[in-house]
Amino acid sequence: MAQTTETREQQPQTEEVGQPHNSGHDEERKPLPASDRDLKWKQFARRNPRLRMFLIVGLVVLALVGIILWRYFSSYESTDDAQIDGHLNSISARVPGHVLKLLVNDNDFVQAGTPLVIIDPSDYQVAAARARANYEDALATARAAQVNVPIMTVNTTSQVASSAADVEGARSGIAAARQQHDAAIAQAAQAEANNVRAQSDLARYKQLIEKQEISQQQYDQAVAAAKAAAATLDAARAGINSAAAQVNQAQSKLAQAQANLRYAQTAPQQVSASRSKAQSAEANVDRMKAELDQAQLNLQYTTIVAPVSGVVTGRTVEVGQNLQAGQELMRIVNLDDIWVTANFKETQLRDMKVGQASTIEVDSTGHKYKGHVQSIAGASGSVLSILPPENATGNYVKVVQRVPVKIIFDAGETKEHVLRPGMSVEPKVWIR
Repeated sequence: MAQTTETREQQPQTEEVGQPHNSGHDEERKPLPASDRDLKWKQFARRNPRLRMFLIVGLVVLALVGIILWRYFSSYESTDDAQIDGHLNSISARVPGHVLKLLVNDNDFVQAGTPLVIIDPSDYQVAAARARANYEDALATARAAQVNVPIMTVNTTSQVASSAADVEGARSGIAAARQQHDAAIAQAAQAEANNVRAQSDLARYKQLIEKQEISQQQYDQAVAAAKAAAATLDAARAGINSAAAQVNQAQSKLAQAQANLRYAQTAPQQVSASRSKAQSAEANVDRMKAELDQAQLNLQYTTIVAPVSGVVTGRTVEVGQNLQAGQELMRIVNLDDIWVTANFKETQLRDMKVGQASTIEVDSTGHKYKGHVQSIAGASGSVLSILPPENATGNYVKVVQRVPVKIIFDAGETKEHVLRPGMSVEPKVWIR
């Protein structure tokens, strides 16, 4: 072993002085053993210290670059399963009608409030005029009803007082008529007594005249007195009937006055009814005002305006077309309100949080935009699909699910309006 080692150590020295090697060409072509290569490398490194330092520095640099690259690639999560989303505002007619004018075309950019379509307003103008006339008529009726309330209050108050006075007057009239009736009865009784005496005297004078015991003049006076007594009795009896009629008439007046008084005593109810009529008239005014407002709104709806600023797309309406309420006419894409929906793998959400910054590279422009994570969906895309997968089978294969993440652009990033919903993007969410 010692001899072999010496031979190996002497071999390089022989080569240094340029002495020919005794081995054949076939032996020089054979690769040296690993131990010989290591020995030669060590000898070469001893002769070249700069190379050794360069290699050490290179290894350190490579290690630093590897650490930097590792930290960089582990500082974000990215995906190419992402696209721009936005609101597609549907524009529809609120009232039916005939399209009179069409003011925009597809791909036109419009500001909020810009007229888009004009429906023939003639019918709605007539309806508005009729509603206004009905409203003014109801307003006049309500004013008259309001004025009638205090008038009714005063009238009913005076009616109560007048009816009460009439009742008292009728009662006084009944008392007076009864007094007259009683006096007529007394006069009739007196007349009847006088008539009985006169008739008795006449009967006696008749017997005496037949015997010629009295004169004819006396007999004629007895006849006249009897007739006068009978006439007085008849007059007294007629007075009784007249007095009874006056009593009945006075009682009728009393009944009428009492009826008027009872009616007048309903004054609070009459005033309340008058106020109710006034309130009903006011309610009718409100109803007519609502109909007028609705008619004016319908007239305004004949001009269809853009609710938001954006680009017109999907226009289906044409001039002369008859529209129905709720019929979609076009859509407006609001380019100021767009975001990115990125479908990240569930394994990428481990360190992802709301508010983290994001860099969004758009395929169509090649530019990068700044944004941040606004929210993370509450379920994976497969669960939110129309036909979610059925995993309750015996041949289940675990598949990494993707969860939609909403990334919104920072303020001012989309002011150029070059981004469109549906464009493919590659977002990077910086998790560290």
